[in-house]
Order: sequence, then structure tokens, then C-alpha cells
Amino acid sequence: MKIEQNKVNEYTRELSIDISWDELESEFDSAIKKFSKKIKMPGFRSGRIPKDRLLKQFQSNIETEFMENNFQKFYLMAIQQEKMVPVNQAEISDVHFHMNEHFSFKAKFEVEPKATLPKLKKKSLKVQRSIYIHDENDIEDAITQLRKAHATIATVDDGAVEGDYLICTLQKLDESGVPIIGKKYEKQYLRVGNGSFTDDQKDKLIGLKPDDVTRLTLPVKQDGDKADYELTVTNIEREILPEVDEDFLKLVNPSLNTVDDLTADVEKKIQSNFLDRSKTAFERDLSDALIDLANPSFAPSMVENYLTNMVEDVKKQNEGEPLDESKVREHYKPVAERNLKWYSLRKLLIESEELSASKDDVEVEINKLVERSPQSEKEIRKFYKKPSNRQRVEDDFVEKKILDYLEQFAKVKEVEIHTKDLRKQDHEH
Repeated sequence: MKIEQNKVNEYTRELSIDISWDELESEFDSAIKKFSKKIKMPGFRSGRIPKDRLLKQFQSNIETEFMENNFQKFYLMAIQQEKMVPVNQAEISDVHFHMNEHFSFKAKFEVEPKATLPKLKKKSLKVQRSIYIHDENDIEDAITQLRKAHATIATVDDGAVEGDYLICTLQKLDESGVPIIGKKYEKQYLRVGNGSFTDDQKDKLIGLKPDDVTRLTLPVKQDGDKADYELTVTNIEREILPEVDEDFLKLVNPSLNTVDDLTADVEKKIQSNFLDRSKTAFERDLSDALIDLANPSFAPSMVENYLTNMVEDVKKQNEGEPLDESKVREHYKPVAERNLKWYSLRKLLIESEELSASKDDVEVEINKLVERSPQSEKEIRKFYKKPSNRQRVEDDFVEKKILDYLEQFAKVKEVEIHTKDLRKQDHEH
């Protein structure tokens, strides 16, 4: 078998494959015998038809079937011989084959392009590190969230206030205000204000009591359509937050003795969360800086394969709900391209710097997880007995080594971010 390789571009290769008749003759004879068993010809038993009679009538059929049955075999032999790994299905062209002649064809396919690492110097990767400055509001909000986590729900009849939930019946009305038959919705929950879709009609809900009736205009579709409803209150539920006292401390963390201890513990966790947030953003910035500097290419089919997997993941999350696949692909395409670029550079860094994770390294990382949640040790160790989960720990450990290596080439600009500004942005959105 003769093979000629043509580099079309960075990620496309074309193989010209030629197999001589000497290599094919015995296989073609076997194909003739196999074909004869499928043919019924008057005067001859199945499989006993003379070769010349069979070829006279069916030679072109046998040749076509032989080609179809052997493309894949010779193609696989060729890519193995050339030590190539296609990332998509090959396009076959320029096919030639007749009995007593050679069998030739071309196969065009994509491969993972070879990336190269830029020569890294000090300060060649420009990155930003965010320093988060928290304030008393963050601590108060966190304690409020703890109180909400231990809140009780009470049914009240003294009139709804902002934040209450109305359990009600909604009756849709036509344009003249007459109830529409079949459009009555019982046991509906509406929140009074606090960002609910009835926020613009909050005043109509405040003060309502059981059995009260009011009229609301509510959205019925995402495109802005609205309809009138008659609302009849069944019950009003109110979230009752616990007082921050000794009983509350025991609920939250029995090791805390005073409210000051709680405040200090909450602040410590806030600082830790913002440090993690800063670290995650910094590491992302660091890898993006290398991607921008190296700008590796990728095969289009690799992006398509990535997006196909993303679509399948989203389908599973949607649990059978209708899905616009084209929109999912469009949304995730920049993510796919970015991740494929990082994947190629990551692989090069692992090879060039000989980065790896030993069994001991993986065990140390698992032990760290156990130390953080000692009450879940049994579940954690069971989870990481599964090879795929241990592989994830190994990959994360190697990723950390890669980022530690890249950090020595970083020019870091530290930027202070006040959490009050973040809250302001959230409020505006």
C-alpha cells in the first residue's frame, strides 16, 4: 500500500491511498465467492456459479460492493501507518477500482493542529488580581441569610406586608371584566414586592387579608403580553426570622458562645469566599493571557464535537423541555473555542514541564476535602474510590501546577473592588 500525505492547512490532511492488484487479488476472489452465494441463477446451485458467468453479468456490482466493504479497512491501515489521529469522519474522493487494477482513493480529514508555546519571560502575561473590600452590610446580609435558613412560616390575618406570600385564587378576565371559563387557577403563590413580577402593583397587595378581592394586571408571556385577573386571598404566610440570641447560636454553630463570635465567624467566611472568588478570576485571567499570547488554532470539527456534547448536557438538564439547539450552540461557541485553545496549550505545558500528579498527591488532596468536612468522611472516600472521580482530582492538581508555573511570568495589576459597588450593580440589574 502506497500512501502520500498532503497538508491542506494547519488542521486538514489529505491522504492519497493506493493498493496494488497483487495485494487485493486474494481478497477480491473471496468477495466473488461471497457474492455468488447471494445470487440465484437458473441451472446453478447457490455458490456454485462459474466465475466467468458471474463476472460477465455482475462484475460492476462485485467491484462496487468490494470498494464499499474495504474503504474503512484501508483507511484505518493508512492512518495507523502514518500515526495520525483524525478528529472527524473522513471525506472520500477520487475513487478508482476495477478488477485486475489498483484500488485508489483520497481521504480528507481534520486533525488536532500542533500548537507551540511562546517563549515566556517575566511579566509577559498581563493579569489582574481583584482585592475585595467588604463592609458591615456584607456581614449583616450574611447573618440575615442564616436567619432565613432557620426561619419559620406563620399564617397571619393582620394584613399583608412586603415580603409576605399570598396564597390565592386567580381568575382570568376578558376585556370587559367577565371571568373566562376554564381560566381559574387555585392555590397560587404571589410574593408581595421584593422583586416579584407583581412589584409594580405592590400597593394593591399590601394590606390584603384572607377573603379580600382585588384586580391585577399580570404578565402572561415573556414577550410582554398582559391580562387582567381577579385575585381572591385564601391565606397569607409570613416568614418569621429568629432573634440572634443564644438559642440561634446553638442552631447555627454550637461552638459559638457570643454574638461577637458569630460576627467574627461570618466575617471570616466572607473573607474566605472573596479570596476564592479572586483566586478563580485570577487563574482564569492567567490562562486567558497565555491563550491571547499563543493564539493556537483548532479544527472546526473539534468545536462542533464540543458543542454537540454541550447540547446533550443542556438537554439532560432541561428534562425533555423544548430546546433551540442552534441558540445553545451559538451561546457556547466562544466557550468551546476558548477551552479547546487552553486544552492544546495545557497539554504542551504538561509535556514540556513534565507535570504530573502521583497517587500520594491525589490522596493528599482527598484528605484535605475530608478535613474540611470531617462529618462526611465516609461519603467523600467512597466517592473518590471511583476512578473517574479520582481522575478529576488528578486533573485539578495538575491544573494547579500549571497555573503556579505560569504565575512566575505574570505582570499583576491589583485592583480594589468594594462590595458596596457590587451591590449597586446588582441593584441596577
